[in-house]
Amino acid sequence: MATTDTTEKGLESLIVRHLTGQPPAQAVLTNTVQDDAGHYVVGSYVQGSPADYNRDLALDVPKLLAFLQDTQPKSFAALGLGDEGTKRTQFLHRLQGEIAKRGVVDVLRKGVSHGPAHVDLYKVLPTPTDPASAENFEKNVFSVTRQLRYSNDEAQRSLDMVIFLNGLPLITFELKNSLTKQTVQDAVVQYQTTRPPHELLFQLGRCMVHFAVDDVEVRFCTHLTGKNSWFLPFNKGYNDGAGNPPNPHGLKTDYLWKQVLAKESLANIIENFAQIVEEEDEKGKKKRKQVFPRYHQLRSVRALLQASRSEGVGRRYLIQHSAGSGKSNTIAWLAHQLVELKAPADPLKPLFDTVVVITDRRALDTAIARTIKGFDHVSSIFGHSDSADELRGYLSQGKKIIVTTVQKFPWVLDELGGMAAKRFALLIDEAHSSQGGKTTAKMHLALSGSDGDEEGDEESVEDKVNHLIESRKMLGNASYFAFTATPKNKTLELFGERYEEGDKVHFRARPELTYTTKQAIAEGFILDVIKNYTPVASYYRVAKTVEDDPDFDKKKALKKIRAYVESHEKAIRKKAEIMVDHFTVHVAGKRKIGGQARAMIVCSGIARAVDYYFAVSDYLKEIKSPFKAIVAYSGEHEVNGQKRTEADLNDFPSKDIPAKLKQDPYRFLIVANKYVTGFDEPLLHTMYVDKPLAGVLAVQTLSRLNRAHPQKHDTFVMDFADNEEAVKAAFQDYYRATVQMGETDPNKLHDLKADLDGHQVYAWAQVEQLVALFVNGSERDTLDPILDACVAVYTEQLNEEQQVEFKGKAKGFVRSYGFLGAILPYGHPAWEKLSIFLNFLIPKLPAPKEEDLSKGVLEAIDMDSYRPEVNASLAMAMDEADGTLEPAPMGAGGGLPEPEVDKLSNIIKAFNDLFGNIEWKDADKIRKVIAEEIPAKVAQDTAYQNAQKNSSKQNAKLEHDKALGRVVLALLADHTELFKQFSDNANFKRWLTDSVFDATYKKPPPGIGGQALN
Repeated sequence: MATTDTTEKGLESLIVRHLTGQPPAQAVLTNTVQDDAGHYVVGSYVQGSPADYNRDLALDVPKLLAFLQDTQPKSFAALGLGDEGTKRTQFLHRLQGEIAKRGVVDVLRKGVSHGPAHVDLYKVLPTPTDPASAENFEKNVFSVTRQLRYSNDEAQRSLDMVIFLNGLPLITFELKNSLTKQTVQDAVVQYQTTRPPHELLFQLGRCMVHFAVDDVEVRFCTHLTGKNSWFLPFNKGYNDGAGNPPNPHGLKTDYLWKQVLAKESLANIIENFAQIVEEEDEKGKKKRKQVFPRYHQLRSVRALLQASRSEGVGRRYLIQHSAGSGKSNTIAWLAHQLVELKAPADPLKPLFDTVVVITDRRALDTAIARTIKGFDHVSSIFGHSDSADELRGYLSQGKKIIVTTVQKFPWVLDELGGMAAKRFALLIDEAHSSQGGKTTAKMHLALSGSDGDEEGDEESVEDKVNHLIESRKMLGNASYFAFTATPKNKTLELFGERYEEGDKVHFRARPELTYTTKQAIAEGFILDVIKNYTPVASYYRVAKTVEDDPDFDKKKALKKIRAYVESHEKAIRKKAEIMVDHFTVHVAGKRKIGGQARAMIVCSGIARAVDYYFAVSDYLKEIKSPFKAIVAYSGEHEVNGQKRTEADLNDFPSKDIPAKLKQDPYRFLIVANKYVTGFDEPLLHTMYVDKPLAGVLAVQTLSRLNRAHPQKHDTFVMDFADNEEAVKAAFQDYYRATVQMGETDPNKLHDLKADLDGHQVYAWAQVEQLVALFVNGSERDTLDPILDACVAVYTEQLNEEQQVEFKGKAKGFVRSYGFLGAILPYGHPAWEKLSIFLNFLIPKLPAPKEEDLSKGVLEAIDMDSYRPEVNASLAMAMDEADGTLEPAPMGAGGGLPEPEVDKLSNIIKAFNDLFGNIEWKDADKIRKVIAEEIPAKVAQDTAYQNAQKNSSKQNAKLEHDKALGRVVLALLADHTELFKQFSDNANFKRWLTDSVFDATYKKPPPGIGGQALN
């Protein structure tokens, strides 16, 4: 009796039977059509023979010649391919050389010119405009060959399976079976150890992709490089994590051969996804890279195309794809395929006239442009705008694809009109930042073709107000595709939808498609940046420097003192030393990322970034480190009385920062806000954070570390700013799908308006009058008298608390209406009028005269000591739950807080208690030993004294450190506790060493110890 074949050969046979259209009799298959999810089901392949494979050319020559003779008989005859001999050999070598130079995908797309003829190597997918295209496509020879011997050496090694298209190799396979106790990882190891990269079939571009497959998982690699071959998952994902879901109809991995490898699906990948791109390596050199879509990218693009085809123009799609998930490629692939998409009712008419890709990241703007331009059939209809004039020109010329940044887009919106009849696809990267406020309203106004003027009858003020209302709404002639890793509540609601279920109307505010952080981490596409998270506690002591004991606002004074000590030269220096020492020993010293690891230092502002740049640079020089630092900030900053740019300090152009960071000796990138979002550098391994982080900014900032690299196995964060709880809460929101609970109540705008009206800063007649003047284009000086009268009421008749309340609620109204105006199904003229009025009034309202009861506190204190202490590293674990966000808050913030006034001595005590020292058993005695006894004995050390007199400060420091060690050792009997802290607590040792040196070092006279004579 025949039993089920559960061997590896059995799996191989199962796959080949499906691909060749010869499944078991009980299986019923349709022929190469899409299912509802935009996937493809299987059609017929030809089963190839291993004997037909030419190892010297890496071609299935009989299949190639059969395709050429069938599809291009004239060229076949002209090139003399019918007979074995010199002409055929020359053509085959020409083809082999073109594949080596351009890659198999490019050769299939563009063909090869040889002698008097140009030869097509592939017939494209059918199009409605070409009746013969369906028949031509069917002439392609998709073949699968089992046990293909690829090697000429004595080992005669073979691959389990190879797929060819018209005789050109496309995909290789190594198959394993868990029932025989081998897994996909064994297949990966087999590729890495027994498939030499010098073999012709395995050279870059010779095949499109290499698959390692078992019955549970699929992994892929685009370039075999021996043991460093990088295999990534090609799985569906399960429970928002890695792997594949159980399959009630077969093996977990049969989607690969039943859907992905079906002829139309594979052809679609060749035409629209796979390509070779050029990138810079770690040393700034150009290198070629084969690109193949990850499963979630393929799934997302196809699902969005299918939805657009079936639902038409005017829909909104929010795609939550984890940082590092390859959004730029996904956006590029979607953009160029949306151009080709046809309207369901008219298969000859494009669904969209223009695809506009909008990003707020200039670097990604370039990356998307580069990827799209790689597809030849769209390069002539593509525009990448580097200026407002270019962008304006591309829109008026009707370019099919335009890539631009959101910063450029508003410059030309007011000049565009007459576009209401056109249909747009708007692809928005990082939707939360590039899809909000006045920019969005202006974008909608331009693309809808409405500029406030109509032909025919003159419009009333009310008509013009209504136009402004309409301009805020999501356009009916555009579909929105918004990509973000961290959707905010406003974004979720903006892309949410109401739907009927029975007699009730529901609201759904969740992403249309997700590729979660959890899955991306589990699959190895990104790294878990909070797995090694180390907080650093800071301990300070400040001293009162004035005789009296003045009163200050306690809360503000404590905040100022904390900022003062954290930014103090001593504190910056201490923290810089900790960062550099940690990087030197634990990152560079352990050869993270193969010795190429980089670090980012994130600071609380430009001034702090510049301070760190000098502190880090100075310390690197002192310890004779080979490494250097780069500082990044926008604009100019005052350094030693002069305005200096980042280029001035770095001594190279700003545009070179990303490339320079890849190259030695640069290892530290010091930033405030620049490069904390949108910067994609896989060599970043470690981040030192000295800046408050929370919410989306925390996720975006730390995610600079998560980009994968073949030699990158972990990351490290050292936090000097007490962000631990906020960081964990932020990452939890975006670990899985992010869902909004409930929706914003627009009636709160009525409440806000009533509150504002109640302050009587304006009369409604004044609002009406100003709006009428504005929308009719009156001169500027007609508006100011109305606004100035309202300002007078505000300043003269409202007290401080009322001014704070009015101004806060006015800002809240404008902000909330700007958001709700885009999503409400109705308009409200009174809201629009008040919004226009307040937008003019708010900038004229003076800030409330709030008395700063903490003023002068910094002049009354000085830093006595500072000691950072590195705590144990944490591995933050996320909860297995979707992140939930509340609807966007409405209205203003709170009023003025009541100040808590206290004596300076009490404030200093509270500060020192909060950020104090070690808990000594006899603190008073220890303080005296540290402050008096130890410095006195170190100062008396002969070797140290000689070094101060006759050598440099650096050499004196070395002798000082030796002297201090001898002094502390002598204290062992009387002060065991102090000796133990000095021996075991590296941070205490550093603090004591620096403090004693500062107290005892005497600068030598001019001309001695390396000091220059005047």
